[in-house]
Amino acid sequence: MPSVDDISNRILVDEKATVAFGGELHDAIRRLCGESAVVYLHGDLGAGKTTLVRGILRLMNHSGAVKSPTYTLLEPYQTDRGEVFHFDLYRLKSPEELEFLGFDEIFDGPGFKFVEWPGQGAGWLPPANVEVSLRLHAPSQTREEPVDLVAQMQRKVSVRFA
Repeated sequence: MPSVDDISNRILVDEKATVAFGGELHDAIRRLCGESAVVYLHGDLGAGKTTLVRGILRLMNHSGAVKSPTYTLLEPYQTDRGEVFHFDLYRLKSPEELEFLGFDEIFDGPGFKFVEWPGQGAGWLPPANVEVSLRLHAPSQTREEPVDLVAQMQRKVSVRFA
């Protein structure tokens, strides 16, 4: 089982590696936080935040679709290994909207809460147990090397536990 240091900073070479990393992250979160945690997911559009959540859900035996909650703000999942709530606050106009939507009950309850764009809920969201940052990463290339389209899809991930 990987230690926190083993997953703290890593290059994920493709979508498959991002999904696999989600499984490792799940194990570390469960080991350090138990059955309930708030996880902030930082990264630009297309950085792989939803792909990472898909990897976590796959490890939790969810076999259905995992879609971005950009328009719905929340996608809940019930798995045989617990509840997962996947939030995307990108379109949130005000943090107070979260209270009007009843999300305070979710954050007070059990399960894993993954929050994309947590800055949009600043002042309302509970503090994170874990913060994950994802960013696109291209390894350095010399001028003579052709542009590698696969390399452009790599992601650099860093994880910080509270």
